[in-house]
Amino acid sequence: MFQFFKNPSFDVVAKRRYAFILSLVIILAGVVSLFVQGLNYGVDFSGGAKLQIEFKNSISAEELRSLFSESGLGHAEIKSSGVNEYMITISADESDESDELLNTALAGVEYEVLQIDKVGPKMGVEMRNNSISAVAIALLLILVYITVRFEFKFAIGAVVALLHDVLVTVAIFSFFQWEFSLPVLAAFLTIVGYSLNDTIVVYDRIRENIKIHKGKALKDVINLSVNQSLSRTVITSLTTFLVVFILAIFGGQVLFGFSIAMVVGIIVGTYSSMFIAAPVLVMWENYFKDKEDKKKKK
Repeated sequence: MFQFFKNPSFDVVAKRRYAFILSLVIILAGVVSLFVQGLNYGVDFSGGAKLQIEFKNSISAEELRSLFSESGLGHAEIKSSGVNEYMITISADESDESDELLNTALAGVEYEVLQIDKVGPKMGVEMRNNSISAVAIALLLILVYITVRFEFKFAIGAVVALLHDVLVTVAIFSFFQWEFSLPVLAAFLTIVGYSLNDTIVVYDRIRENIKIHKGKALKDVINLSVNQSLSRTVITSLTTFLVVFILAIFGGQVLFGFSIAMVVGIIVGTYSSMFIAAPVLVMWENYFKDKEDKKKKK
């Protein structure tokens, strides 16, 4: 079997504090960004109309913006989605008059509406709340699943890592103001499943090594397990990363949100399975060991 690393011996547990600090800084910066500029919600969550339009003759995005601006509709968002094709997003307040707005702004220009998606503002808010509920329920079910398959302390580590992945990805979307839409939410749930799979592989190896190396310190077992599964993790993540990275570059504006969320999620998920999920086990054990020691002293 091909391996990137031969007999690696990285002390992952010893570096956990640096990993936790890095993650905490990104998440806190993300919280600040959410308060300052929020998320760039797409039509799915904010309400409005999104139209995919094909023009008969060549026209640039700048020319389109100029036409909308001259008609007093400069707030319409225009993105290229192909040759002479554009995605035009209109706010929720004006979505009901989208046909009239187009006729006004594009008078004298030959075009064809290929697709139109309309979402009311109330429906957008409802979908936003349902999305948060979907992620919360997924994490709760994962907590139950890992508890049944392993132990509760493993479940805590897995959920902390998954929550970390979601928060970091949301933070990055807020930093760069990438559009947050239903395809992006689908990518988030995919990230949760992908990261969980990686974490379970590491956990399986930890459980096996605990049985094989009885009496060995947990931190040493975790380091051994992470190093043993390192090549498998890197190869799996790299092959998936290359696919979604190419999709992000060449997939166009329509697929960009989903693919860039997957790119970020794969990087963050791989990192968290090694530097968050596994070291949390050591922290959990140390916490309860200290409590027991204090009780004995009393």
